[in-house]
Amino acid sequence: MTAADIDQTVRATIHATWRVVQPRLIATLSRMLRDVPLAEELTQDALVAALEAWPALGVPDNPGAWLMTTAKRRALDHLRRGGMLADKHDMLARDMLQEQETVPDFDTALDDDIGDELLRLIFTACHPVLSREGRTALALRMICGLTTSEIARAYLVPETTISQRIVRAKRTLSNSGLAYETPGGEALSERLASVLEVVYLIFNEGYLAARGDEWLRPQLCEEALRMGRVLAGLAPDEPEVHGLVALMDLNASRTRARTDANGDPILLMDQDRTLWDWLQIRRGLRSLERAGELGGGGGFYALQAAIAACHARAESAGATNWQRIAQLYAELSRLVRSPIIELNRAVAVGMAFGPQAGLDVLDAVAGTPALAAYHHLPAVRGDFLQKLGRLVEARQAFEAAAQLATNGRERALMQRRAAAIEARNI
Repeated sequence: MTAADIDQTVRATIHATWRVVQPRLIATLSRMLRDVPLAEELTQDALVAALEAWPALGVPDNPGAWLMTTAKRRALDHLRRGGMLADKHDMLARDMLQEQETVPDFDTALDDDIGDELLRLIFTACHPVLSREGRTALALRMICGLTTSEIARAYLVPETTISQRIVRAKRTLSNSGLAYETPGGEALSERLASVLEVVYLIFNEGYLAARGDEWLRPQLCEEALRMGRVLAGLAPDEPEVHGLVALMDLNASRTRARTDANGDPILLMDQDRTLWDWLQIRRGLRSLERAGELGGGGGFYALQAAIAACHARAESAGATNWQRIAQLYAELSRLVRSPIIELNRAVAVGMAFGPQAGLDVLDAVAGTPALAAYHHLPAVRGDFLQKLGRLVEARQAFEAAAQLATNGRERALMQRRAAAIEARNI
């Protein structure tokens, strides 16, 4: 192996480790420093230190613990430069020393209730002093480690818009002196909608990664589910909390069936349903029922959970009640005006009433500027066109979807679908 190969391998290891541990580092430093933007800055410093040191010294035996120790040292140096109280120095130093002497691995080095720490971080980032857009953008940047371009993709807005939101949110947090906390009572209620949105988007990024070469990021799904269950304990009478937990459980129940042995995607209609987690499905259905009992069956998350429940209840792909799903998407579309919801409704209409009917719904939103770079639009169009026998147009649509896809697995899937059509026409 050449030096260049070794350097590339080390950098890949650094970024893979960073992708997993970044939110935990920020959560731990935020608790210690009571300053979320500073905690994020210091974790970035730890990443830079790893990029500088590991190619020369090699990857440490416990890369997560190395990053944590480095980040804490950066925090201690910052406090010293700022002339903070000596007892704060001593507290950090004792914490670092105890970790180095008694902790054998990174997971143990962090709190056992790391889900609660991440949730506390989200609640802090979702303080009402920040704009709604700023809250979610900042939280996704810190918790998911998403880039500004990936967050922009999730919201279908320009990258510069997201960058400005994050900068403003950080500045506001730095100047506000907000407590790092999980609030209670009325304070919890006024932040809850934003927190649910962040947890929902964290789960979505885990369920279908925006970038990279992996179709799934299971650790994000697990973190989101854990935080959802904590939220259900904090706000047991809020129907949308139960609706979100139901949605996440029902979707996550299909995880084992969503990829093949090589990690390539398997679409819903082609999945082996015996691989679905039926215990998790039952949990999801109970949470959906609870949301309905609390009067929230028509909420944003509960409606999506009801759609997922239609798939879960179908014994086979052919038994899916697509007319019911199309009806639920119509209710969801009336509740929230979104071109992505309309795109999903088009899929359901196409399955329920034929590909031309679905294409008609799709055409109504195809010109929406927000969907111009959204690869699922040509992917869905290609599927409809293929079913209608318009193979040349279908191939062109799948090729366009491949060009727009930012996830390597999705891009490869679209390329395979285009190639399959071309092979048929030879």
